[in-house]
Amino acid sequence: MSNISSFSKFSLVAVVALGLGACSKEDETVPQLRKSIDYSTLTETTPYSSLFVDETGKTTVDLANGNNRYKMFQTLNTYISSSISGNRQIDATVLKNMYANTGNPFADSTKLNTSGVQLRNVTASSWSTTEAEKVRAHIDTYINSVAEASKSVTAVAEKGKAGKLGTYLVDAKGIEPIQIIQKSLIGALQYDYIGNVLLTKGLDADNSKVLTGKNYTQLEQNWDEAYGLLTLNQVYLKGSTDAQRGTTEFALGSYIWEYNKAAYAKIFPAFLRGRAAIVNNDKVELKKQADFIKAEMEKAIASAALGYLGPKYVNAQTEAARAHAIGEGLGFIYSLRFATINGADATFSDNILKALILDAPNGYWDLTPAKISAASDAIKAKFKL
Repeated sequence: MSNISSFSKFSLVAVVALGLGACSKEDETVPQLRKSIDYSTLTETTPYSSLFVDETGKTTVDLANGNNRYKMFQTLNTYISSSISGNRQIDATVLKNMYANTGNPFADSTKLNTSGVQLRNVTASSWSTTEAEKVRAHIDTYINSVAEASKSVTAVAEKGKAGKLGTYLVDAKGIEPIQIIQKSLIGALQYDYIGNVLLTKGLDADNSKVLTGKNYTQLEQNWDEAYGLLTLNQVYLKGSTDAQRGTTEFALGSYIWEYNKAAYAKIFPAFLRGRAAIVNNDKVELKKQADFIKAEMEKAIASAALGYLGPKYVNAQTEAARAHAIGEGLGFIYSLRFATINGADATFSDNILKALILDAPNGYWDLTPAKISAASDAIKAKFKL
């Protein structure tokens, strides 16, 4: 495929000054650092790192930043869930330290403490500092909530009383804070950083020279970090069918498979092709693949919200299962504020949450079929589902 269309002389100077690293046929002032890759050689099982090397054969792929944040999210999730699995109280300070990677909160063997990355500072990082801090405060609030609810982990929950509802830990309003944190971070951390930062603003990064002391350009690193935050696997969802997931995935990577059956198998090829487009200085193809990935991730998040409001809630056989479904649904609805391709925002998300449950005096216990239907209809309309 040809490189991107030519710019005017003035525009090209501006682009180079910004370090975009794009290259046109007519002007070769921005060099192509790597040997071109034939897109037809890419397959659905080509390991992500296998083709992207320099002239000496050394890899130009570094997934560490993305993978380390992925592992931090996993570890935070495991600790939150330990209140249930261990039937014990959990410490809000430990959770906040994991979130911000302060105070050496991770096991030494993981080397996450010294990785130089954290979760908190990339949460809602496509937003202004003021607005991003509101999202981070939302996570902090529910960290406090889950720690407080865990004090009642041996009690039976009921209206106005925190405790266990079946095997799930809920607060006094019947809301499961563990699920709010998990599912809110899928949108606020994973999707926003992957989709709205690395695969949007990040596409304008320099691709003309390698970073000092590294073997990759900033654009290559941005794309690799996005992939590394989605999965730990060299081939995402390798061997998966609609009935069975073929690889171990977590959070967003798992829900894409569960709630976007039409496109989950196309996500890895899009990442692979986009990375090849970076090698080829093919900004048109790069943006095409980035836009596809973002659209399908948003569809998965919206479909998950609908799934928990719909079949998971409606078909639940116990009060505990219904409350659990709503807890997950609330987290996904919160995440919809980052689905910018479909025009969702904080107002859209908050209006649904308030009408559904948050403005109700008794929270979950005041839910009605009409509220569920109204929330579902709003999401369907916005996302054309």
